[in-house]
Amino acid sequence: MLSAKSLFQEILDDDRSFALFCSIAASGESQGGWENGRIAALVPESERALAPKITRHGADEDKHGRIFTALMRKRGLEPVPVPPETDYTMLLERHGIGLAHDKLKGDRPLTEQDIVTYLAHSRVTEQRASEQMELLRRYFSDHPDIGRAVRMISGDEDNHLAYCHEELLRLAYAGHGRAIQRILRECALAEIRVYRDVSLAVMDHMGRILRWPRAKSAVLAAGIHAVYVYERIAGWRRMVSLRMPQRRDALGGPATTAAEFA
Repeated sequence: MLSAKSLFQEILDDDRSFALFCSIAASGESQGGWENGRIAALVPESERALAPKITRHGADEDKHGRIFTALMRKRGLEPVPVPPETDYTMLLERHGIGLAHDKLKGDRPLTEQDIVTYLAHSRVTEQRASEQMELLRRYFSDHPDIGRAVRMISGDEDNHLAYCHEELLRLAYAGHGRAIQRILRECALAEIRVYRDVSLAVMDHMGRILRWPRAKSAVLAAGIHAVYVYERIAGWRRMVSLRMPQRRDALGGPATTAAEFA
């Protein structure tokens, strides 16, 4: 029977598909680490108190990239090139979501509106990351090879999502509420399209590596399209709601390290 667990298990069991999966994940996390690092360096004076949390966010993303790379090397595998059509982070930037890399590569301080945009974008993408890692944690939390990594990364993604909720609510109370809701909606609708396209591309590459029959690939593609239709109609709303998290000041402390995965 085709299920999320059996699909992930099949990818996990094959060296080539596992290397591709980890390489895609490591690349995206490392890119997120760079982006957060640059944002922390360019935070405007009015939001300087946020800089340590943004730095912690970036350190977590860098750590996740190192963990995925370490998981490959423990199996004697090396990272493989990431196909452009599977590069979620870069495709989001091309769709105008988040802060442009040209701006982050400069030296000019960001504006308060830039910080609103950054946090709204992060709230949407961290929702996706938290849900994906929760799915992996549900099935592989006790796995001897990847269990610890899954639990650590999942906890971090939950922290990132809590941080975005808390900081966006703070900025909403400070008068940015209408802008936040507008940006959240724009980001969510763009993200679900990118997520659909990336999911189709990843499944296409995995299908060729694992030699899936056409019928299996067609069923998976139909499932991805069905998820997109649901998200386009109503599911996107979960990405734009804001509520004060139970876990307050989630990024207020030092980042944990990836040393145990080296």
